[in-house]
Amino acid sequence: MRLRTVGAGSCLQRHGISRLPDVEGDKPKRQKFKRYPIGFFHIDIAEVQTAEGKLYLFVGIDRTSKFAVTQLVEKADRKTAWEFLQQMLEAVPYQVHTILTDNGIHFAEQPRNRNTAYSRPMRFDMICEANSIEHRLTKPNHPWTNGQVERMNRTIKDATVKRFHYNNHDQLKAHLADFMAAYNFARRLKTLGGLTPYEYICKIWTSEPDRFILNPIHRMPGLNT
Repeated sequence: MRLRTVGAGSCLQRHGISRLPDVEGDKPKRQKFKRYPIGFFHIDIAEVQTAEGKLYLFVGIDRTSKFAVTQLVEKADRKTAWEFLQQMLEAVPYQVHTILTDNGIHFAEQPRNRNTAYSRPMRFDMICEANSIEHRLTKPNHPWTNGQVERMNRTIKDATVKRFHYNNHDQLKAHLADFMAAYNFARRLKTLGGLTPYEYICKIWTSEPDRFILNPIHRMPGLNT
């Protein structure tokens, strides 16, 4: 298959964003997951490529509202992990109460060092604690327990790097921002009763305003970079 080249001035129709790939929540599940109130985010990292080289994609998705936040960085380490966490918390208009990540060194102290003299504070966990967030870790060798965000990673790749050629990082960043805006504000999901992720958030605002930091109606597209 010949890949098309994406220009920086792309629009949703031109890049096929009007036909978003299936994502978690778009098809009925065979097995129901435990229900949680909004604010439970799954976070993961994926590698992507442009003609300039490699980038790392941070993705966070709320398992209930399906609202997702992304960030592209040139280096994946502890610093960029906690910086993404801060960006995500600023982008979400409600209280995040739980975060699930894998056991990677970006997110957690290695198991062999936990509760030992070699253990040291993690900025990621410090931010969680400061915001009353429970940081959960997947079981070692059980990657499927964080499958929701891994599926979102695949969805993003299918709509971007697997479909188009990008001459530089800025082209991918611009296209990703368009895609995420279309997903959060235009993609209607069956598990949300036909609402978009952001429409669902606004619906919860009317019945559970105490969960919110600010009125979500005041937030507009353009949350992802």
